[in-house]
Amino acid sequence: MALLPILCYPDPKLHTVARPVVVVDARIKTLIADMFETMYDAKGIGLAATQVNAHERLIVMDISEGRDVPLVLINPNILWASPEMHLNEEGCLSVPGIYDGVKRHDAVKVEALDGDGRSHLIEADGLLAVCIQHEMDHLIGKVFVEYLSPLKRNRIKTKMIKAQREDRP
Repeated sequence: MALLPILCYPDPKLHTVARPVVVVDARIKTLIADMFETMYDAKGIGLAATQVNAHERLIVMDISEGRDVPLVLINPNILWASPEMHLNEEGCLSVPGIYDGVKRHDAVKVEALDGDGRSHLIEADGLLAVCIQHEMDHLIGKVFVEYLSPLKRNRIKTKMIKAQREDRP
């Protein structure tokens, strides 16, 4: 397993639309393992392949307190979303240190393949529903800050660019 570099906003690669995974083979299984290692190391609860510059429809997540309930979604598709929505405080490994409110559906029903390529159905609410929607946005090239006002988004962009400059030698 290997730690993968996480793309940081406003990197234009974060706006790449991911292509479907054609076959769940050894390469995809290695990517899944590397993504879990990267996500756990970064103290995140979800990570989309887009965030590690692998533009395939693949998400890993683990919202459990013990960090021992890994979930893999390959080629996820939302079949149903509740009409009820709430504002949730979100953060993102690609926008470190930034948190803000985003309105999401309270519950979703998602069809996806698991890490072995088997189809499964997930009915999610609460944090899991929010996490799924957030990560699925990455697969269509959308970062959570795009839900914010242009003023907030520009402030975040400026802050992120400044932080990236300061990190360079």
